[in-house]
Amino acid sequence: MIKSNRFFVYFLCTGLMTAYLPQCLADQYNDDTEIAAEADNIQNRPPCSYGQKINEKALRMVSNLDSSLLEIPKNIINTTNDSNIFYGITGGLAKGLLNTLGRVGVSFADFISLPIPTKPIAYPLYIWDDFDKDTQYNDAFRLDTCPPDDSVIASPEATPRQTVAVPPRQALDNRNYGEQTNRKLDTLFKKEMMK
Repeated sequence: MIKSNRFFVYFLCTGLMTAYLPQCLADQYNDDTEIAAEADNIQNRPPCSYGQKINEKALRMVSNLDSSLLEIPKNIINTTNDSNIFYGITGGLAKGLLNTLGRVGVSFADFISLPIPTKPIAYPLYIWDDFDKDTQYNDAFRLDTCPPDDSVIASPEATPRQTVAVPPRQALDNRNYGEQTNRKLDTLFKKEMMK
C-alpha cells in the first residue's frame, strides 16, 4: 500500500512541477526587458533542428502523461458550461475519462516513436494551453518538417576563376620503388627515434 502511495505522490509532484515551474520562472523576468523579448522570439519560433524537435516531443510526452488526469475536470467544466450541471457531471466525466486515456495513449505513442520527429497528435498540445477548447486528435506519425525559410540569402559575388598549374606526373621505376620507399621510411624512423 505504501509503494502505491509513493507512486501517486511522485506523479502528482511531477505534474505540479510540469504545470507551475515554467510560470514561476517566467514571472522572474520583466516583460519590458530585451531578454524577455528575445525569449519570446525564441519560444515562438517553431523547432527546426532534430534535437529541438526531439526535445519538444519528449516534453509533450511527459506533460501529457503527467497532466492527463486534468482532462476530467476540464471536460466536466466545459460540458457543464455548454449544457446543464447534471449532463455536465455525467457526460463530462465520461468524456474526461476517454480524453485521459487518449492523452496517456498519445504519450505512449510518443515514447515508442521518440527518435522520429513527428507532429503532435493531440491538440491543444498541453491541457492548459486552451482550457475551453475540447481535445482533438489528429493523424498519428506524420513527420514534422521545418517551414520554408523566408529569409533571402544573398548570392556570393562571382569571382574570376583562377587556373592552377598541376605538375606532370613523374614516371616511377617499379623495380626500385619498394626499396626506395623502405629506405625513406627507415631514415625517417631513425630520425624520429633519435629525438
